[in-house]
Amino acid sequence: MPDAYEPTERTVPTRSRDRAAYDHELVHSILDEAYVCHLGFVRDGAPVVLPTLFARVDDHLYIHGSTGSRPLRMAGEADLGLDVCLTVTHVDGLVLARSAFHHSINYRSVVVHGTAHQVTDPAEKRTALDALVDSVVRGRSLDSRPANPKELAATAVLRLTLTEVSAKLRTGGPSDDPEDVELPYWTGVVPLTTGQGTPIPAADLDDSIGVPGYLTGA
Repeated sequence: MPDAYEPTERTVPTRSRDRAAYDHELVHSILDEAYVCHLGFVRDGAPVVLPTLFARVDDHLYIHGSTGSRPLRMAGEADLGLDVCLTVTHVDGLVLARSAFHHSINYRSVVVHGTAHQVTDPAEKRTALDALVDSVVRGRSLDSRPANPKELAATAVLRLTLTEVSAKLRTGGPSDDPEDVELPYWTGVVPLTTGQGTPIPAADLDDSIGVPGYLTGA
């Protein structure tokens, strides 16, 4: 099995090509760290981009929603699926240069092109829904009631295979022009991080139920 995705015309950037990457492990790590993706498609000749939860299982991405939502309905109506572009971005730092022109951000992003298909197999659908729950909090699918038949009927799932994929990254400090190095302005990187806070129990939670280990790291 190859360890990298094959570059295509759509996955090779026109600018900063040195920042592009196709390594499976890197792409998967960027996807797995994200909670939300942006799903783009065309409806009635106009572009639409929707933020939504997603999960990765091997080389497939799963997106869920109501059976009445536009992308889910369109993918189900078309035998050939729905052409989409899915993106994920992490902002890791604010890059402050001496010149306004060279200000930037450090980031990690993934862009996926492909055709999304509605999942119809019941076993695959349950696997996808468990993965979606675990993508928010790992281990949560085993510590909650699974969807009942009525809820499953009201939920649709799209599958997007990772084939035409690229990552793009920026790391490091500012790139000032040599003539600006002596300017009297602070320059550097302001790191940005995302983390979980202290769990807040629901008002109606039984006092005998403690915070699960997968939330405390125990």
